[in-house]
Amino acid sequence: MSGFLEILKYRVSQLEEEKAFLLQKQGIELNQAIENKQFELYYQPQFNLSKKKVFGAEALIRWNSPERGRVSPAEFIPLAEKTGFIIPLGQWVLETACKQIKDWQKEGLPHLQISVNISSKQFHQPNLAEEILKILKKYEIPPQCLKLELTESVLVQDIDMTLEQFKMLKAAKIEVSIDDFGTGYASLAYLQHFDFNTLKIDCSFVKNIHKNYKNAAITNAVIRMAKQLNFQVIAEGVETKEESDFLYANGCELIQGYLISRPLSARDFSKFIAF
Repeated sequence: MSGFLEILKYRVSQLEEEKAFLLQKQGIELNQAIENKQFELYYQPQFNLSKKKVFGAEALIRWNSPERGRVSPAEFIPLAEKTGFIIPLGQWVLETACKQIKDWQKEGLPHLQISVNISSKQFHQPNLAEEILKILKKYEIPPQCLKLELTESVLVQDIDMTLEQFKMLKAAKIEVSIDDFGTGYASLAYLQHFDFNTLKIDCSFVKNIHKNYKNAAITNAVIRMAKQLNFQVIAEGVETKEESDFLYANGCELIQGYLISRPLSARDFSKFIAF
């Protein structure tokens, strides 16, 4: 019996070593990808139904691998989290988005607000606000041109540090949006503690909202609550005019989704805005 346990322990140890080696290899691959400029940002327009114009966009990362083709963010983002690569990758996204904002301004395009997704590890870096301000200063763009998007789960991790981070971001005039609202771990009680600017209604509540009375009731409640708390509210995943009309009729003027546009390359986004 003891011999069997020894073999089992040895095999477990082997598997752990193989897993660590694989993660290291994948981390190296991601580092090489950023060095070889294989990552690219796409931008999905955000539309104001009342003013009938694009007011901003969400920056979405894409990986064009020479070996594997287009790699889904659902595959490489969790990998980046595990390897710790999410920190330099997040820094690259912030830098690239801010540079693009400046480039668009030089082209004479309207001053838009670009939303950038921030991971939990990146958000809880003590110098996050300072680093963002450095990037904004480098490209000579005001803080109002950038918005950070966080998932609900970030709010419940190290609450004291999260509160402090929100204070520093507010002092720096950097806006924060809570993404996929209603699908994470945060309860409504957390909303009174965190000073953010925007709630994004998850696409799972928006789909067929004009037909699904439960989703309609939940979404209407979120819209009313957001307005009472002086938050902006954006509905994402809007794909049909029926969904858009329902949202607008119930007080949600800001939308994002395929009805307006799929995510676009920087060049195509520029053309989309100019048109």
